[in-house]
Amino acid sequence: MKSHNQIWCLSHCSVSINPFCFNPYLLPNPSSFFIFTQTTIFHLTTPNMKNTINNGGTKLILLHPYIQKQGSSTRLYWLIAAVSIFAIASLLTFVYTRESFITTTTSVATASITTAATTLDHHILPKSVAKALMYYAANTNSSDHMSHTDIKQVSDVIRQCPSPCNFLVFGLTPETLLWNALNHRGRTVFIDENRYYAAYIEEKHPEIEAYDVQYTTKISELHELVTSVREQARNECRPVQNLLFSECKIGLNDLPNQLYELDWDIILVDGPRGYWPEGPGRMSAIFTAGVLARSKKGGNRKTHVFVHDYKREVERVSSEEFLCKENLVKSSKDLLAHYMVERVVDDGGSHQFCRTAKAKAKAKRRAA
Repeated sequence: MKSHNQIWCLSHCSVSINPFCFNPYLLPNPSSFFIFTQTTIFHLTTPNMKNTINNGGTKLILLHPYIQKQGSSTRLYWLIAAVSIFAIASLLTFVYTRESFITTTTSVATASITTAATTLDHHILPKSVAKALMYYAANTNSSDHMSHTDIKQVSDVIRQCPSPCNFLVFGLTPETLLWNALNHRGRTVFIDENRYYAAYIEEKHPEIEAYDVQYTTKISELHELVTSVREQARNECRPVQNLLFSECKIGLNDLPNQLYELDWDIILVDGPRGYWPEGPGRMSAIFTAGVLARSKKGGNRKTHVFVHDYKREVERVSSEEFLCKENLVKSSKDLLAHYMVERVVDDGGSHQFCRTAKAKAKAKRRAA
């Protein structure tokens, strides 16, 4: 038979404090006991036990679930606040970073455009400096220097180059330093027949790029060489070819390999020497200039070719044969001839240097 306390415990456990219940009289300290549920802890005392209460007996303390819910809500509020602050901080960081990126990108693009424009403007030597250089070069004490009119023709073409010019010069002359200075930030290469003088110039002026070449021609052989080119125009002396692999007698095939690959914008023939019958003459230089201009792969479509001392027979005959009258722009009284030779894109069936020669060849074939 259960006591009153035991009956109360069992009945209330089954109703409201399920699933745990303890008998206070079975505990080491029967004055109080605890009931644990999944959400609430109950500290129980049996009701209407005045005897026990008066004797310091069992007490009942009930911890209602809403107390814990209130604590959970507070923590939830703090969590939401923390997440909100983090989200706002992230948003502000994103906006600031985006604005900084746009500003930086705009600044870099503006700087790039400005740098490109500045580079394009400054690859050309200032006009006042160019004038001063030409003046002193034309008034030098040397007897074999160019006139101011001839120098100005070459200088004007250099200044018209849309990009830094590739300038090839046959001959180391009194104007060597002038050409290198006028072609500011471009590449100027000099070819000379005297290996010792080329080495001397490079040692004294390290900014000069000079190479020596051996000429095998003689002025006295001019007409024989021209005839030989006409006969070999379909083979070794073609107007479009890589001279590095050519066996044409009048062509230069011993230049540095890289020079055959460059797209030359300007070629000036002012060497080698040609004052006596056994001298090398400029036939090879003029022939080579014509082939390089027609065989270029890129760059400007036309190449400016200047021939100095044009009044002499070797220079005039070679120019008319390999540079062609139809390409002559100007021939000044001061010995300088200016040609513009166009590159040949499709050399199929093209074995003549000049259109007049092609016309004559066609007429000859028709007559036959």
